[in-house]
Amino acid sequence: MDREESWQLLCEYTKSESLRRHALAVEACMRAYARKFGQDEEKWAVAGLIHDFDYELYPNAPDHPLKGSQILSDRGYPEDVRRAILGHAEYTGVPRDTLMAKSLFACDELAGFITACALVRPGKIQSLEPRSVRKRMKDKAFARSIRREDIVAGAEELGVDTDEHIALCIGAMQAIGDCLGLDPASPSPPHPS
Repeated sequence: MDREESWQLLCEYTKSESLRRHALAVEACMRAYARKFGQDEEKWAVAGLIHDFDYELYPNAPDHPLKGSQILSDRGYPEDVRRAILGHAEYTGVPRDTLMAKSLFACDELAGFITACALVRPGKIQSLEPRSVRKRMKDKAFARSIRREDIVAGAEELGVDTDEHIALCIGAMQAIGDCLGLDPASPSPPHPS
């Protein structure tokens, strides 16, 4: 289980540029949380990178992520990574009983929401601050498919303040803003709904 192999897996199953960018965003956030908690950065980053790799083929619950988990098992991915990925979808019933699983759940929706927030700013991700994200969270019409309650619950499960959680993820995404199409000079990816 290495990063390059996991990137190839993602690209094999995911053709959408916006989904690949989401995977990169979650990967960056997971790496930052692994560093914060003194955990295996590569393992956590890979879990973030591949958490939705099967979504284009199996967009409906419970196929995603159950079918993807079987593919990962067949390819030798470790059980803790597969369980974290299963746990990011509450309908699987797989408990988030590790820091990695809790972090993945916490980062998934927030990375998507941060992307949406950055896309409507002139300075994109580089000028984004937690207070701007919190303000947008109150606007139910903005990026309406993103579950705000999951963002808040994710921070609570991790035992971190929501603003601290947002700041950590913004910082992680700022570091790779060019890869995400979120630097001011980057072309904008399609706007999330």
